Amino acid sequence: MITYEDLLIEADNNNLITKEKPLRAHKGRIKGNRIAIKKDLTEKEKKCILAEELGHYHTGIGEILDQSSVSNRKQELHGRAYAYNRLVGLMGIIDAYKHHCQGLSESAEYLDVTEDFLYDSLKYYKSKYGRYANVDNYIIFFEPYLGVFELI
Repeated sequence: MITYEDLLIEADNNNLITKEKPLRAHKGRIKGNRIAIKKDLTEKEKKCILAEELGHYHTGIGEILDQSSVSNRKQELHGRAYAYNRLVGLMGIIDAYKHHCQGLSESAEYLDVTEDFLYDSLKYYKSKYGRYANVDNYIIFFEPYLGVFELI
């Protein structure tokens, strides 16, 4: 399981300066080699935000605050997808199933992410894969409800 501390170390290893600040408009922001994380969040929230900001660092280019631009919206999605894949991933969904997690809350707790982050990641996976995804010997259904089935 990736921790907030692990992500701080990753940022440092990439010569990024990460600071917790009293941000007003955003929960996180990256500009150049500086990442700001909203100070008064839980550690779990900070972890989810930092993963996304690292996603922007690894996948984005330039300023993307103006979300009226299609290009900027695509870059925003790339940063979020990076975070979803790092902290949840399809195998994470399967692992939560294997550990008998029931519902969004238990699964988010097991994966150590916020419920909102898990919900958004599931929406992303549904938009990417459609109604279901095949992974190894499993099928993950995204609608009408989340379900994981092991193939025999």
